Amino acid sequence: MPQTMKKIPQRHQHKPKNLIKVKIKKDDNVKVIAGRDKGKTGRVLHVDRERGTVLIEGVSMVKRHTRPNPSRQIKGGIAERESPISISNVMIVTSGGIATRIGYRVESTGTTTRRVRVARKGGEILDKKG
Repeated sequence: MPQTMKKIPQRHQHKPKNLIKVKIKKDDNVKVIAGRDKGKTGRVLHVDRERGTVLIEGVSMVKRHTRPNPSRQIKGGIAERESPISISNVMIVTSGGIATRIGYRVESTGTTTRRVRVARKGGEILDKKG
């Protein structure tokens, strides 16, 4: 059985899962700061808070052998796809291309107040308006 698909013992099945607090969101541009793909940048495709990993477009590519499945329109062969990277190994990139940590600032616009993500280097607001 693969390590990612571990069977959870019966006594732990209904135990609440501890989710990791993550400051990186889907569709953020990030830079890999450690590991095999150090220096590469890409867009976040998926954030797994349970395992503390992110899936980045075009980074950490692995080859997977797939069996053909005509009912699902899947061709067989060797396919390349992304594998997850630990959140600690990536940093968000500002629009200027600078890798930075993330801070928060409370902004009030009239009657509403909301927390926005801010780059620690330069103070640029990272959240997209909308």
